[in-house]
Amino acid sequence: MTIGAQPHAESWYANKEEGPVFPVLEGEEEVETVVVGGGLAGITTAFCLARIGKSVALLEANRVGWGASGRNGGFVSPGYAQSIFAIEKQLGLPKARALFNMGRAGTQFVAERLDEFGLQHLVGGRGWLKCVRYPAEDALKERAERMARDYGVHYQVWPREAVRETLETDRYFGALHDPEPFHLDPLAYSRALSVAAADSGARIYEASPATGLSRESGGWRVTTPKGTLRARHVVLAGNATQVGLYPPLEHAVLPVSTYVVTSEPLGDRLDKAIHFSGCIGDTRRSSDYYRIVGSGDDRRLLWGGRITTARSEPKELARMLTRDILSIYPQLGAFRTEYAWGGLMGYQRNKMPVIGLLAGARDAGLWGVTAFGGHGMGATATGGNLIAAAIAAGDESWRAFEPFLPAWIDRLVGGRNIFGQAATQLVYWQLRLMDRWQESRGKL
Repeated sequence: MTIGAQPHAESWYANKEEGPVFPVLEGEEEVETVVVGGGLAGITTAFCLARIGKSVALLEANRVGWGASGRNGGFVSPGYAQSIFAIEKQLGLPKARALFNMGRAGTQFVAERLDEFGLQHLVGGRGWLKCVRYPAEDALKERAERMARDYGVHYQVWPREAVRETLETDRYFGALHDPEPFHLDPLAYSRALSVAAADSGARIYEASPATGLSRESGGWRVTTPKGTLRARHVVLAGNATQVGLYPPLEHAVLPVSTYVVTSEPLGDRLDKAIHFSGCIGDTRRSSDYYRIVGSGDDRRLLWGGRITTARSEPKELARMLTRDILSIYPQLGAFRTEYAWGGLMGYQRNKMPVIGLLAGARDAGLWGVTAFGGHGMGATATGGNLIAAAIAAGDESWRAFEPFLPAWIDRLVGGRNIFGQAATQLVYWQLRLMDRWQESRGKL
């Protein structure tokens, strides 16, 4: 264990293997780019820069993949937390299509790295069933038609009968099947990408939190408890836990917790409920998302859901999500929850990631690539690639995300946007009520 680093959350992912250990930063070094944050967005940025021979160092406060990147549901998909149709309404179809295609490229990047690293076995299933919990066949058909016509993707509309043959529950009334997404172990992928980045020349440091950021002539100075890095560019890729480096960004990214549980091995018991190996989720505003992990007799259910702005895990987390599972699949019967963990993610109010030069620091080499909560793993690859291309070659493709960059600062208690967090929680509760109202209409 790296001295000073917090261990990974007790999860199904972390308990399969130990993973690489990187040194602590000690002393002074100079590089072209410093990446702050060892999650997938930061690791991807460092990997892409190192791969083409650029000098880059990455600082992680704990272990690589320690935060949301190593705790999430493992879905790799194009798209964003914000609806592509809402993006289209704001920006117009051509710009929305460009953003969607960037998301598809991010998903492809992950697939290509798995092939390159010989890690195809990490893929546990392909395709995504996006289920509705109330009658909505016309809406599903309309969405599928628009996505095919305007975005070049072909969803299959599954009627209620087809869904219920595949997912043996009476809670779903139809679904869209998206063939492009897949799911994998996100922590294993984070570790593999970090090793590849280091092998390409990136300097990766764990247990090395960035404690200070300041301008210097010609660049930036980043300090840690035991060392200093100087660089022309700094990429802030930390999650919602990143505090004290650049307040405008930190105030714009709200910390939101979500929860995941993994059952004990269920083996053949799962055959009574689920006949789909890919990603599964519903379209509610407060959705469940789940997948089968493991193989043979070791097959088990990995289930995520619920969100809150509270940073502490509820004491009855396992029981709470088990109730959610049995409300959909009561035929599973009583089972033991083997792992239960929470993950803190960063959200912007606009439901889009931060990718680009930060407001107030234009042309100063300070970049943001964060706020990937709810977007899936593909978006982190999109962001890392865009920032690396901008730094290495002056590519301005990142400007497609410029309308979503934070451009304001809140000066609230303790420097944290506590009122924003409370508002987010209230919105979440409101959305849950709207979900329940729609579902109740479906039962009439």
